[in-house]
Amino acid sequence: MTHTLYNPAPGESTALPPQAGPAAPRPVDAERVADLIGQLLTALGEDPARKGLAGTPARVAAWWRDFLTPDPSAMATCFTETHASDQLVVVGGLNVWSLCEHHMLPMKLDAHVGYLADGTVLGLSKFGRIAQRYAGRLQVQERFTRQLADEVAAAIGHQDVAVTVHGEHLCMSMRGVRMERARTSTVQAGGRLKTDPLLSQQFLTLTTADQRGTA
Repeated sequence: MTHTLYNPAPGESTALPPQAGPAAPRPVDAERVADLIGQLLTALGEDPARKGLAGTPARVAAWWRDFLTPDPSAMATCFTETHASDQLVVVGGLNVWSLCEHHMLPMKLDAHVGYLADGTVLGLSKFGRIAQRYAGRLQVQERFTRQLADEVAAAIGHQDVAVTVHGEHLCMSMRGVRMERARTSTVQAGGRLKTDPLLSQQFLTLTTADQRGTA
């Protein structure tokens, strides 16, 4: 298992520094994708017109279109809740599939998000929708972790946010070294969830316990 943790340099702000990522995917040309899949089948020695494969290019193209089309309802919704001030909120079990941009093979990501409620709470359903939106593209786990943290921080208006992601990558388990039990863990923390050891430990304890429970 590998781990990645963001550590600010001495004297550096604990706020998450801005980091530009790839632009959101453009609309999928499903007709062109279907044509290319037909060509790929031919190049692989198959007959795309044979029974069983006749509709495969169109089905694959439809899947790519659906997977890479972001959900417009993923906009974050916040609610005023004065009784939740300084409360650590952790949402786990955000299980999504994404695609490794290096090999275009699936990766299964299990994300956990924690933040300090400062009189404002984020609608619970939005965590899953935000995770799905960033997973529905060619990705790397490290960037996905950062994007999820940045989106939540922007929604709640402060940097007291932490995200852990545990990933299973088929590009490692079914090709190359073929290590089926290999897992990758990434952690992104900012604000008090980075600088306060007690809060940081509480978050990591909760997310680790949740991960063990689903193992």
